[in-house]
Amino acid sequence: MRPYCYILPMIILDGRALAEKIKEDLKKTIAAYGRGLRLAIVVMGEDPSTQAFIRQKRRIAEHLGIAVSLVTPPASASTSALRKMLSDVVHDTKNTGIVIQLPLPEGINTQYVLNAVPPEKDVDMLSARSLGNFVTGKSPILPPVVGGVKALLDEYKLSYANKHIVIVGAGKLVGRPLTLFFINAGATVTVINEKTPSPEEFTRKADIIVSGAGRPGIITGDRIKEGAIVIDAGTSESEGRVVGDVDFASVSHKAEYLSPVPGGVGPLTVALLFQNLVTLAQRKKK
Repeated sequence: MRPYCYILPMIILDGRALAEKIKEDLKKTIAAYGRGLRLAIVVMGEDPSTQAFIRQKRRIAEHLGIAVSLVTPPASASTSALRKMLSDVVHDTKNTGIVIQLPLPEGINTQYVLNAVPPEKDVDMLSARSLGNFVTGKSPILPPVVGGVKALLDEYKLSYANKHIVIVGAGKLVGRPLTLFFINAGATVTVINEKTPSPEEFTRKADIIVSGAGRPGIITGDRIKEGAIVIDAGTSESEGRVVGDVDFASVSHKAEYLSPVPGGVGPLTVALLFQNLVTLAQRKKK
């Protein structure tokens, strides 16, 4: 600890409370919309964590008044068979939005399958066309994780333009879209991964750290600077419970703002997915 320096108490970035506010606003918007909305969820396999995500989405959809259609291709389906099945899902006019639950089984060409979802129904923004629209600033929505992180920072009035931001992990769900978003927002962005030598040399200089590596406890207090903003967007399972990338106990003594797992980015990501569905439906109605 630096001498003669008063350190403010660490502030929890409460994503759960913000997600509830977003959902209540959405509920009012949906009630006034005047048309039925339906989310089609394509899921392969019986992975317990995947099924937990599905249950969460169905609960929120029911709360919002959105119908859910669960599409369950056989686990033995090939890439071409899955694409053919998706064609029917896409062309079903009752499906306002479509989610392909990841990961898909080994042997499936994941990006080829994701590309079957057109931007006007791609609430997860994982197709090549949706990503292209996002990169060029033509998309009316944001990838759910990006929208969640942005909502959290905006809610607490935390500026990210002209900041040094370190992104831990370069995955397609968290690291890559967030990197593009922050670059477009005028931030200086460094991306580190498992091959980056001495990653702590970068994280110790960061104003904001966003971690989405999915590796428990890799961000520790000795790897950040005092007063940093730390956003934990990584989730994994450890000893039967969901944990994040951040060692909360040690980081909480140095960070000024910290998002928890669970209760931080996760609830916002799901809320923003449904916000995307409503936004796309409203645009189509016009």
